[in-house]
Amino acid sequence: MSVFSKTFKSGIVASMLLGTSAFAMDFITIGTGGVTGVYYPTGGAICRMMNQHKKDTGIKCTVESTGGSVYNIKTIKAGELDFGIAQSDVVYQAAHGEGKFKDAPYKDLRVVMSIHPELLTLAVRKDSGIKKFQDLKGKHINIGNPGSGNEATVKLLLKTDPDVSLKDIKADGLKSAECPNALKDKKIDGYFYMVGHPTANFKDAANSTDIDLISLDNSKGAQKLVEEKPYYAWGVIPAGMYKGVDHDTKTFGVKAVLVTSSKASEKAVYNMVKSILDNFDAFKKLHPAYKNLTKEDLLKGFDHKMMHPGAVKAFKEAGVLK
Repeated sequence: MSVFSKTFKSGIVASMLLGTSAFAMDFITIGTGGVTGVYYPTGGAICRMMNQHKKDTGIKCTVESTGGSVYNIKTIKAGELDFGIAQSDVVYQAAHGEGKFKDAPYKDLRVVMSIHPELLTLAVRKDSGIKKFQDLKGKHINIGNPGSGNEATVKLLLKTDPDVSLKDIKADGLKSAECPNALKDKKIDGYFYMVGHPTANFKDAANSTDIDLISLDNSKGAQKLVEEKPYYAWGVIPAGMYKGVDHDTKTFGVKAVLVTSSKASEKAVYNMVKSILDNFDAFKKLHPAYKNLTKEDLLKGFDHKMMHPGAVKAFKEAGVLK
């Protein structure tokens, strides 16, 4: 049974015995990811906002460390989680029966909102001669370890772009953690990494060698992917986030999306979204990855037809959704 349907029945019994007006408390749980990633503190931040108003709403929120996107969606489907955080591409695949959900689409999956972006980031050594995406030709570039989502996205970009293809570069398959040292030692000229910002990975790279981040908005392949795929969205890595990078970097990626089931109560979803919209400036301070979020960003990276009615109501009341 989903924890969403459980109530604090002892409170009711106590109120009956004592003649008080105490009411049942609804408990909801958000599935996240590993405790060292961004998903776990994101779930914690959302619960913190909700729990500030639990006396008024009668809803208490808790967070659970999980295996991540696919696990969260499958566990919501099984009725063992109320909410979960997942990459926007995984959300799309689940709804359409693709990828890990091949031949088993989850039609009752609903979106509450997007949260932070996970951007496909291209870091290069400043002395590499790479100033724009088209300069990758002939360069030694790490695209991600085999079988990773990082590698899959970069290969899709290079397959889609008419100016630079996979055969135009010297492709490497290192893990992201190996890339800062490989860049410093000039084993590679640059590397792609799909990640939320700021991240220790690029801080390490910038502290050990002179790096630059390359905008991907002039890539025709990136433009086409964002235009055609509902789970991709543009994002900006602000100037000054990493040592030596004094310009904004515009690129694309997936969004971390908060999802639930169509069976989730409108009251819980509405109060969750409302608590964040009403305290948005405070929410943005809860994690560095939220620093540059706008309320409009919470509606990017997914098909709005998948939105839960409770979320629609809250966004419309706030004037963010027409």
